[in-house]
Amino acid sequence: MLFGPMAALGGSFILTWSIAVANRFLDFATSSTILVIGAILFSMAAAICAHLTVRHLRRIEQLSRSDSLTLLPNRRALHFDIRHEYRQGHEVALAMIDLDGFKLINDHYGHFVGDVAIRECADIFKQVSDGEAKVYRLGGDEYAMMIGGPVAGTLLEGLCRRIIERLAKPVHVEDRRLTLGASIGLARRAAQDDVSSSELLRRADIAMYASKRGGKMRCTWFSKTFDKSREQLKEMDDDLRNALAKDEFRLNYQPLVDSNTRMIVAVECLLRWDRPDGKQVGPNIFIPVAEESGLINSIGLWVLRQACCDALDWDGITLSVNISAAQLRNPEFPIQLGHILEETQFDPERLELEITETCLVLDPLVAERSLAVIRGFGVRISLDDFGTGYASIGFLRQFRFEKLKLDRSLVVQASEDDGSRAMMLSSITVARAMKMAVTAEGVETEEQAAMVRAAGCDQIQGWLYFKAMPAEEIAQHLGKPIGLSSEEANEDSQVA
Repeated sequence: MLFGPMAALGGSFILTWSIAVANRFLDFATSSTILVIGAILFSMAAAICAHLTVRHLRRIEQLSRSDSLTLLPNRRALHFDIRHEYRQGHEVALAMIDLDGFKLINDHYGHFVGDVAIRECADIFKQVSDGEAKVYRLGGDEYAMMIGGPVAGTLLEGLCRRIIERLAKPVHVEDRRLTLGASIGLARRAAQDDVSSSELLRRADIAMYASKRGGKMRCTWFSKTFDKSREQLKEMDDDLRNALAKDEFRLNYQPLVDSNTRMIVAVECLLRWDRPDGKQVGPNIFIPVAEESGLINSIGLWVLRQACCDALDWDGITLSVNISAAQLRNPEFPIQLGHILEETQFDPERLELEITETCLVLDPLVAERSLAVIRGFGVRISLDDFGTGYASIGFLRQFRFEKLKLDRSLVVQASEDDGSRAMMLSSITVARAMKMAVTAEGVETEEQAAMVRAAGCDQIQGWLYFKAMPAEEIAQHLGKPIGLSSEEANEDSQVA
């Protein structure tokens, strides 16, 4: 009878119960005996409870430093380990690892597949580190790696580069081949530096975002200039939001000319930002900021809507609009595009969306699905800046673009050396075989124009013929061929 309550209530009840029973039913001797027994049992229970409490607290402490999904140590453990290395007088190198494209996996496949992917990446990081670095999961799709000791920075950077190489290959999750990437920020604290663990994490985090802005799938070391850059980015983000609200953006259009007829057959929409102070900010500056903040989706929809309205009366002219990787990764984008086409009554068969190789590399499957919906409207897709990145013949076969746009750098190089010219010619041959139209971008000289025309390019775009211009100037150039060069005019007169 006594051991049941003791186990349940820790012994204090036994002593109280014993005294009460003795006073009511027993004589003094019996009562004294029960009191002694009760005191002994109480001491035993206290010792047992103390032992169990210590074990329980240790277990709680262990759980508080562990990630339940991956069983990796968590953020709390990372702070503890960094401070431990500090106390040992060691140099500490820290890497913040953020998965690229993980949100898309959750959105398209669900959280179960997302969780499996998180565990798979944790295993990959542990395999790569192979005991040289400690691996942590900080939450969501963020991980960390830490090394303490001599040459910690050199060792950690090497491991991070191996992680990027490994994630460049598809990750197999639940019979699916998922394409992930990683943006990694690195920060170090020398033994003599006075840098807290929180500050070290902040620096690595800032460096990680610098990797994202730089194109992802890379490692970046923290620099003190990043702090100033961070402030400037925040300021630009605020300015961009005001620009969208106060109508500071405008659109220009650069014509594309048919190689044979010399007539304008398409225009490419180009976004410009005129600040109130009179300064113009190039899209290469503000687009990455808009992508990081998520504002690119709102800006992109504004561009599409305005461009469709501008081009409504340009009969027979194709409107080409650039779409960013962030827009294509947005699962709502195809639906939003459909609404804009319906609102503006713009003919979808006159619309062409230009995407770059970067839009497709991070998650080809998601891109393929979105493009299938977009094509269902009748919209055409062109691959922009071909010749500058990852695209291969298999890549072209997978996505079946309606048009291939040769990047200006390839056109320039092809006009200067035979190797680049052979590359350009082979690209055009492949595009022809796949029934794609071909546009040469950045054509600035008559020699380049003659070269790409002879190579079989369907359209020519560049300053040789037209610079970008406001919408109201486009109409005056439509319906008539541009002037011929003097050599071509002589050829035509001889034929006549």
